[in-house]
Amino acid sequence: MPSLHPVFSQLSETEFVSLLGSIYEHSPWVAEQLWQQKVQYPTGYFDDIAKIKNAMREIVEQSTEEQKLILLRAHPDLAGKAALAGELTDASKTEQSGVGLDQCSEDELVHFLQLNDAYRAKFAFPFIMAVKGATKEQVLAGFIERTPNDWQTEFDRAMVEVHKIAGFRLADF
Repeated sequence: MPSLHPVFSQLSETEFVSLLGSIYEHSPWVAEQLWQQKVQYPTGYFDDIAKIKNAMREIVEQSTEEQKLILLRAHPDLAGKAALAGELTDASKTEQSGVGLDQCSEDELVHFLQLNDAYRAKFAFPFIMAVKGATKEQVLAGFIERTPNDWQTEFDRAMVEVHKIAGFRLADF
């Protein structure tokens, strides 16, 4: 069955970056670099979502640690202050509401805020988890399991989760 996603190879740079710029949270530089590298690939290469996913992942993986930290820090806390203020991107809002994080009780919300604060204080970036298909209980278990990690282990895990999120977002095309 043919895919219904846009024919990316026929888009202008502005259209391309507009569509793919939010795949990595608040990091349009990934789509911009992908556009710049487009000439290296055969015509029509980017009409395959799996190839776009791999190319975007490679751009992120080849970036500096500082760029990766900026990318991690661009993510909102789960059930955090940005959600409470209505400042989530549409994708993040959909992902968090799919888990029920937009329907936390007052006690659950306080617990999430405490977990977010403790995690961020330890690692200097937010707790990141690809929550699509998860439950609130699994998200809480993730905090408890991962907060004791050392910085490098958690940085690496957060990057894995960021790539999962990007994959879920691309799959929606």
